[in-house]
This record gives sequence, structure tokens and C-alpha cells, in this order.
Amino acid sequence: MSVQCEVSRAPSASMSVFERYLTLWVFACILLGIGLGQYWPAVFQAIGSMEVAKVNLPVGLLIWIMIIPMLIKVDFSALGEVSKHLRGIGVTLFINWLVKPFSMAFLAWLFIRQWFAPYLPAEQIDSYIAGLILLAAAPCTAMVFVWSKLTKGDPLFTLSQVALNDAIMVVAFAPLVSFLLGMSAIIVPWDTLITSVVLYIVIPVIIAQILRKSLLSKGQAVFDAAMSKIGPWSITALLATLVLLFAFQGEAILKQPLIIALLAVPILIQVFFNSGLAYLLNRAVGEKHNIAGPSALIGASNFFELAVAAAISLFGFHSGAVLATVVGVLIEVPVMLLVVNIVNRSKPWYEKKR
Repeated sequence: MSVQCEVSRAPSASMSVFERYLTLWVFACILLGIGLGQYWPAVFQAIGSMEVAKVNLPVGLLIWIMIIPMLIKVDFSALGEVSKHLRGIGVTLFINWLVKPFSMAFLAWLFIRQWFAPYLPAEQIDSYIAGLILLAAAPCTAMVFVWSKLTKGDPLFTLSQVALNDAIMVVAFAPLVSFLLGMSAIIVPWDTLITSVVLYIVIPVIIAQILRKSLLSKGQAVFDAAMSKIGPWSITALLATLVLLFAFQGEAILKQPLIIALLAVPILIQVFFNSGLAYLLNRAVGEKHNIAGPSALIGASNFFELAVAAAISLFGFHSGAVLATVVGVLIEVPVMLLVVNIVNRSKPWYEKKR
């Protein structure tokens, strides 16, 4: 297969208006959700009661609409490219599965349970920690293609590391989350956790890959046209979900508006720590800059759609866990753009040693 054909397998990655201004849209959804929740509480109580086996049906549908278009972009045949950049892949896996979840668990314990505890509702402390752990336990799937392109990252490396992370996530997400929550003295039912994995990872992956194969069988042009049409569905569904969540969370936020800022602190530290560590490790092992960039960025960003879905299933709409994952959504784009800028500006320094 030619280089041109191989590169065409990587999904196109440019920031839409929704993605570029995601933080503003999230703020708007916060205000809209809080307002609607205060004026029409009965409507949202009715939506919240539409559950089957602890799965809220309207939110479950929205989350599928969020996740599936992203997973259609993932080409699992790219796993064959992994051997071409073993050092970069090794750094990525080390950060994503051995550093980021554990560092977040530590930061959550330090900031939420220790330093910020006097300023937070005591009954939600465990829930906030759980939300932060869920946020860090799943590596980014979709937005990393955007960050990679902005740093002129190798598209095949980006594609292969996303495919590998998604394959690992199917089997590792539930045990890792259970272990870290257990370390934090937070016990969750295994059946609920497994249900979340099946509903929000396994089934969407299967559906997405069936759709991907069907679209590609009709030609690359048909696939690209379909992706351009369904691409905005993910962000739209995310924003609709946030309106619902903040309709439920509004009362708690109005009483303690400082909560969002306090939850943002460990998330920000985690982003800069993990991206910096991945970047430096890639330099230490001699990887090229176009490998180090996407490796660092996938080490810093999160699959926040999955985190939100899992938090709702495990802890419910009104929980601090859901609020913690939503804070991750709130700061994702501006913080990751800052990391992209640092990676680009430091390229001369990075390549000086090589």
C-alpha cells in the first residue's frame, strides 16, 4: 500500500466552530440548564425518571449520538502500524494507563479530600473524586486527531495509538476504575460498572465499525460526505446532555458556585503534568517531534463523553461525579490549545538534541 493510501485512512481533523468555541457553548449550556431547571423542575424530574436498569433512556440515547460518530473515525486495522513507532507507542501507553489514572487519583485525594474539603459539601466529596477518576481513566478518542493535526503530528501514528487505546479500553476501563475507586474507599457495584462499559464502549464500538465498513464499501467520497454530515451530531448531543445535567445540578451550583473552580484545579495540573511527562519521555527515547506531539496530547486529554456517561450510570444525575466530569468538558479545548501552542513553540528546542 502506498504512503498516500495509508495516510488517507486517517480521519480529517479540523476544528469546527462548535469545537473551537466549545468552552463558550458549555458556559451557555450551564446557564440555560440552570435556568430551565429552576423554572420547569417537574419537566426535568420526569426526564430523570425515565430509567431502565439504572440507565436513563434520553441521556443514554444522547450519549450514543455523541460517541458513535467519533468511533466511526477509528480504523482498527491501523493496529498494524503500531510496530513502526514502538517507542512513541510505549510512552503513550505508559502515560495513559500507568500514570494518568493514578496521578489523578492522587491529585483528587490531595485537593478534594484534603485541601479543598472545607469548601465543598461533605456528602459529595467521594462523588467528586470518583468523577475525576472516571475522567482520567479513558484516553481521548476523537479530539486527539484535531490536536495532532495542529501540531503537524504523524497521522498514522495518531490513528494507531487511538485504535490501540480503544482496544485496551474495552477490557481495561472497568477493572481500572474499580481498582482506583476502591483505593479511594469508594465502592461501586461491578454489575453497574460492567453495564456502563457494555453500553458506552462495547456496543458503540461494534455499531460504529459496522457503519464504518458499510460506508467505506461505497467509496471514500461517500464515507467523507457522511462523516461531514454526522460529525456535528456529537457536539450537539453533548451540549443537549449538558443542558439536562445542569438542570439537575443547578441548585447545588447556585448554592456553591466556587465548586467548579475547585474541581478544575486537579484537572489542570493533571493535563500539564501528563502532557509534559509524555513530551519529555519521547525526547529522551529519541522519537521525532511529529510523534512526540500527538503522544503528549493524547496523554493529556480525556474521553470525557465516556466519563460523563459512566458517571451518570454509576452515581446519577445529581451527583458530584457528573459535575466533575462536566468540568473536564468545560476546560478541555482552551487548555489543550495551550498545550498545542507549547508543543509547537518548543519544536526547535526538542529537535536540538536530536
